[in-house]
Amino acid sequence: MRGVTHAKGAVCAVAVALAAVACGGGSSGGGGGADGIVSSSWGDPQNPLEPANTNEVQGGKVLDMLFRGLKRYDPKTGEAKDMLAEKIATTDSVNFTVTVKGGWTFSNGEKVTAKSFVDAWNYGANLKNNQKNAYFFGYIDGYAQVHPDKGTPTATTLSGLKVVNDTTFTVKLSQKFSTWPDTLGYAAFSPLPQAFFDSHDAWLSKPIGNGPYTVDSYAKGSKLAMRRWDGYPGTDKAQNGGVDLNVYTDNNTAYTDLTAGNLDLVDDVPASQLKNVQADLGGRYINTPAGIIQTLAFPYYDKAWNTPNAVKVRQGLSRAINRRQITDTIFQKTRTPAKDWTSPVLGAEGGFSDTLCGDACEYNAAEAKKLITEGGGIPGGQVKISYNADSGSHKEWVDAVCNSINNALGNDRACVGNPVGTFADFRNQIGQHKMPGPFRAGWQMDYPLIQNFLQPLYYTNASSNDGLWSNAEFDKLVDEANAESDAKKAVETFQKAEGVVRDQMAAIPLWYQNGSAGYSERVSNVALNPFSVPVYNEIKVK
Repeated sequence: MRGVTHAKGAVCAVAVALAAVACGGGSSGGGGGADGIVSSSWGDPQNPLEPANTNEVQGGKVLDMLFRGLKRYDPKTGEAKDMLAEKIATTDSVNFTVTVKGGWTFSNGEKVTAKSFVDAWNYGANLKNNQKNAYFFGYIDGYAQVHPDKGTPTATTLSGLKVVNDTTFTVKLSQKFSTWPDTLGYAAFSPLPQAFFDSHDAWLSKPIGNGPYTVDSYAKGSKLAMRRWDGYPGTDKAQNGGVDLNVYTDNNTAYTDLTAGNLDLVDDVPASQLKNVQADLGGRYINTPAGIIQTLAFPYYDKAWNTPNAVKVRQGLSRAINRRQITDTIFQKTRTPAKDWTSPVLGAEGGFSDTLCGDACEYNAAEAKKLITEGGGIPGGQVKISYNADSGSHKEWVDAVCNSINNALGNDRACVGNPVGTFADFRNQIGQHKMPGPFRAGWQMDYPLIQNFLQPLYYTNASSNDGLWSNAEFDKLVDEANAESDAKKAVETFQKAEGVVRDQMAAIPLWYQNGSAGYSERVSNVALNPFSVPVYNEIKVK
């Protein structure tokens, strides 16, 4: 999931003045028990809450409460388990028959049918709808016609999707993709009601889904109120009355509200508070491994960063970063120095390797200086690392990375931070290809497959390939891995593709991130899933 951020902070006074709604406050639910309301920190999403248009964490949290798809990732293990899928069958890893469970409806009473999925996927794939997650439908036959790289679409629907009846549809892929069913827990593959298409603007103002919560109200810049849907047919029903997602632009302020008893949940403890969190919260502090990696991406659309020798500059910068020192001092060991471009939550069988990056990820000042010199020096004479400034933790670690680079190179101006005011502005500049140098590129997995850590980020023209890196050998290996029906061989081939990323230092891996959260005495049964997202439906209010 592109653009991981946990931007929170205080806009409460302004928001209340303008929108006349409460902000924060652990008592906002007006009581406890099964109907109690959980108050949680949040950040406004970049895009409208359409399933195929949400590709960052804040919007993803809402979709996780609002929708249920064919698969759902187990909140404890991350395993892809059937949700609305009765069965997904194939004999060749190209043609799939999907059987949808009966008895499911959207919160407006509409039945969830095979057509609900097919219509939603066709909408998400169609170029004219400009959906950020259109790429996820790229393996379905006919994608090139509805979403061409150049020109206008020659079709409005994917030829590979066919509705058989209310409970069955078929999918034909453009090539073998043996693990394709395991991707279907991602929010982009959610079903949509007919109301989405009949009254699109009305739906956007108050989205309708089929998950355990409904949207009660949303005041942008202030609060999104989710409420339990008592008619929800799933087994994972909400154990509380709802969740108030309160907008913060500074997670330090959110943490202060938590410790003052004015907020129930902060799902990203700021780095500046990590020294105090055990004393402040004790057993109400969560620090658990998550499928998140922080990297530095490069603007390959800038020729200065895309010369044959620039690879040595990128390798040199990697060797100039003292990851261990930064994760120990800035993050109090809630981050782990990266050894590859995936995440330890995958495990060795899933493709994680603690040796793949090797020396290229180890701090060595002399080697760093040598490589950068051999590569022709830093483009423009100075590295500017861009980051969104609405999270205090980003400034701290970017400054620390620059200090490490400056110390290694013996030049106190070799690297500087380049703050961008808000996450939305930051993402917009990235999307417009306006980065002046390396930029922070946190990645939270969409689904627990090594493919998801590689293909969306590094495949030519992939949806989250923000730096526009391209390598034919990498693309070839990814295609081969996706076509491999033997899971072990597929992982091995993906690791070969990852070796290309390493050899070219397509992005600099920094550290793996733990899920970090704190909660109030008012709530219990709080946990983070492997994606570092709170399992909101299981939280209980005392």
